[in-house]
Order: sequence, then structure tokens, then C-alpha cells
Amino acid sequence: MSFSLLAQTAIGGMLLGGIYGLLALGLSLSWGLLRLVNLSHFALAFLSAYLTYHLGTRFNVAPWVAVFGIVPLFFAVGVALHALFVRFKVSEFASMLVTFGITVLIESVIQWIWSADYRKFETPYALESLKIGPVFVPKLELLAFMCAAVLAVSVWAALHKTMLGRALRAAAHDGPIAAAFGVNAVRLSYLLAGACSALAGIAGIFIALTSTLAPSQIEAWIGVVFAVVIIGGLANPIGALCAGVLIGVSEAITMAVVNPAWAPLVAFSILIALLLWKPKWL
Repeated sequence: MSFSLLAQTAIGGMLLGGIYGLLALGLSLSWGLLRLVNLSHFALAFLSAYLTYHLGTRFNVAPWVAVFGIVPLFFAVGVALHALFVRFKVSEFASMLVTFGITVLIESVIQWIWSADYRKFETPYALESLKIGPVFVPKLELLAFMCAAVLAVSVWAALHKTMLGRALRAAAHDGPIAAAFGVNAVRLSYLLAGACSALAGIAGIFIALTSTLAPSQIEAWIGVVFAVVIIGGLANPIGALCAGVLIGVSEAITMAVVNPAWAPLVAFSILIALLLWKPKWL
């Protein structure tokens, strides 16, 4: 394989890793700080993707305009879902089962409204790319990666450099002690749950712009992004992005050098290797 082809493959994998990291960001925060394994995060992202597709193809609403409606809508959905979790005192393990049911429900709704056919949101800039030496960088994928990087750094800074973020981490670490110092963990949990769903909405917009949509793809993304969350570390936004890039590049090189059929094994092979090695961040 030539150097230029290898570089092109690595760039493509890195940009795909940005999508992985963006999709993993909300799940990492929910699991790490709320102790909820929210499988419906993936279904919400694809619901956002289909809404972006529908608004763009039926009403000619540009994606950067749709974001102003999708983000508040999904924030509200996240708050409503969390209200159910709080009302029925859903535990960490039970949350996986409950949100799996919600995922199946959302997938059925998507299939009922948009059918199971493959759909592609065609945009005038979908094929535009930047040429850097011998390498072509797709503009949409680059924009998605930049958005993922900005959000990851911003969320990390919010968690570690603001009083609100410190209160969230304190409540997750030791709720009773945090409450004794005046931290309202329940109110903060609603804010965080809404933010996680809003992040799923943003990820869905980029999925609509860069991928072909089908309801069955929800399950296909779950395994890879789960691996990204665990490798990156719970409630670690920058770790999620780095893990996404690691898996994206590894998958791309595996498809180009070895065999495309081996690519789905990459994420779990890396995860198993790291679990056996047991680095400090896991």
C-alpha cells in the first residue's frame, strides 16, 4: 500500500472517530455522572438524524438552522425521560433494560414514519473536500470532527473549571456529602440529562449529513460506541474523543490492509486488550 493511500485511510478513520466520540460523549456523561446506562441515547441520535433529513428534504431547512430546533427539543426529551427514571427510582442495571425498551420503541416509530428503506440526505456540499498534499479531507466529516473536539474540550472545561461541574462530580462521587454542602443533586441531574440528550441531537445531525440512514443501524453503532465509552473512561469527554479516533483509525486501516470483514472486531479487540492490560484510566 502506498503512503498516500495509507494517509487517506488514516484521515478517513480519524474523521469517523470524531463521529464515534461525539456520539459517545453524552452516554459517557450519563453513565459516569448519573449512573444510568442510557441505551436510548443511540435511538435519540438516529431520531435526530431522521428529523434533520425530513426537515431538509421536505421543507428545505438547512442543518445549521435545524440545530436551533433540535437541540432544545432533545434537551426537553432528556429531562422528561430522566423524570421517569427519578420517579420510579431506576437503578444502574435496570436503566439498561428500560432504555433498551425505549430504543426499540423509537426504532419502531422511525420505521413506521420513514420506513425501513435506506435514506440519504443529499446536500450540495456533501462531496466537497480540502486537498492537503496527496490527501483529500471531506469538509462535512472535518466539520463533524471539529464540532466533536470543541464540545469535548468545552464539556471537560465545564466539569473541571466551573462550580457547576465540580458540584456534578461531587454529587456523582458522594451524593450525601455533596448534599450536606448544599448541592442539589436531583436538580443537577435533570440539567445533565437534558444536556446529554441535546448532545445526542447534535450527533444525529452529523450522522444525517455523513451517513446513509436506516433504522437497523441503531444496533450497529451500539457496540462500537460502548467500546469507545469504556476505553475513553466514564465522564471523560476528551478520553471519549481520543478513544473514538483510536477505534476509527484502527477500523479504517484494518479494512484497507487486512479485510473489511474484520473491521467490526477491531473495537472489541482493542477493548479486551486494554481490559487485560488494565491501564489506570479504565
